[in-house]
Amino acid sequence: MSYFDDMEAQIPKGTVRTRFAPSPTGYMHVGNLRTALYTFLIARKYKGTFILRIEDTDQGRLVEDAADVIYATMKKCGLVHDEGPDVGGPVAPYIQSERKDTYMKYAELLIEKGGAYRCFCDKERLESLHAGGIGKYDGHCCRLPQAEIDEKLAAGIPFVVRQKIPASGETTFSDVIYGDITVPNADLDEGVLMKSDGMPTYNFANVIDDHLMGITHVVRGSEYLSSAPKYNLLYESFGWEIPLYVHCSPVMRDAQNKMSKRHGDPSYEDLIAKGYLSEAVVNYVALLGWSPGGENEFFTLNEMIEAFDLKGISKSPAIFDMEKLNHFNATYLRALAPEDFHSYAEPYLRQAVKKTAIDTKLIAPLVQPRCVVLTDLPEQVDFFDALPEYDCALYCHKKMKTDESSSLAALKAAVPVLAALKDWSNESLHAALVSLAESMGEKNGRILWPLRIALAGKGVTPGGATEIAVILGREESLARISKGIEKLAAL
Repeated sequence: MSYFDDMEAQIPKGTVRTRFAPSPTGYMHVGNLRTALYTFLIARKYKGTFILRIEDTDQGRLVEDAADVIYATMKKCGLVHDEGPDVGGPVAPYIQSERKDTYMKYAELLIEKGGAYRCFCDKERLESLHAGGIGKYDGHCCRLPQAEIDEKLAAGIPFVVRQKIPASGETTFSDVIYGDITVPNADLDEGVLMKSDGMPTYNFANVIDDHLMGITHVVRGSEYLSSAPKYNLLYESFGWEIPLYVHCSPVMRDAQNKMSKRHGDPSYEDLIAKGYLSEAVVNYVALLGWSPGGENEFFTLNEMIEAFDLKGISKSPAIFDMEKLNHFNATYLRALAPEDFHSYAEPYLRQAVKKTAIDTKLIAPLVQPRCVVLTDLPEQVDFFDALPEYDCALYCHKKMKTDESSSLAALKAAVPVLAALKDWSNESLHAALVSLAESMGEKNGRILWPLRIALAGKGVTPGGATEIAVILGREESLARISKGIEKLAAL
């Protein structure tokens, strides 16, 4: 027993300790991110320790480099862990496959305590139970005499370790969100704890690790509620203190369907690739099932820590609303300092504006007030790189009271005025064109609208005619106006 005494002596105690324990299966879905976030917030709220543990016991589902995706995502979201595979800690290792020997030792201890037993049933017998309509294991190997068990072990017959469930009575499980849940023990399956290859199942490994790592609060999805009574029985069999459990309601695509990558719902990486800011995604995801109280919905990570309270977590499923996320993202983008917005926007602007002579620092202030997601930008600014083919019907604007004839006259009048300008700045261009409109007895829009169409070839643009002209430069602007005159004159 000295091994187990030594393990107990290493468990950190006296502070809140939480863990995020993802499986490295390739991406961080929204529900996973929310679990990581709530786990982090609890640890920081109570001045505790936030742990990252990689649960890779299901070797068949592992994806190469998926652990790197987890590290990168957490770093980008600001969820800095205090202990983990990459930073170490007092209860290492933090990767389950590296703790394999530990699980078998505890499985053997559990067998001695009467909380588990070895099951030698082969695949054929288990399939026959299923074919016979028996919905759970029938406990056959639990009743084997010790002599037969010893004989099978001596013969090297493969076995799994199953949890032993009391034949009668009930088990009550307590959850912060759902309260007390009582289940008849007769309804619980004697599930596998250790597989025949010596690897633990999720249900066993997470209980052992949570205890040995001193975890005080466990945050997981509500889909694990049905397994929760069996966790309690494991803790009770070992004689361990049960942590505080927080089961969160599912994140739904709509009222009927959970979000699923298989059905095309976005992961965190997908959202970032689609032009959403990490800060906006984290802020929105925090509100999927948690109400901070009050009317404010916008929080920095530090503000979330201050406001977070387990009482604000709801039982009701949370609907992932892309329009709401768009609102959050637009608000975050528009609140950025101009230089910060440009650093985010430049790669997207350069997808469309490849001419290095065009300064994206001049374009960024025009698109920032209208930007919802960064991937919208290339389509909005592609005209800066090359004038698109356009229909002269764009020159006709009911509100501006322009048509092809008035637009042709405006462009012809503007050319000598613009060509004579020495100062090609927005202020100078605007003053010259307003003066031109006044001299012609026209409203400003009757001059500026045709110019914008000639310069951009689009009816909707970021910025007006003078701002576009500044970015294009004198030579390109005059060339595009001349082309506009040609198109209109040819009608």
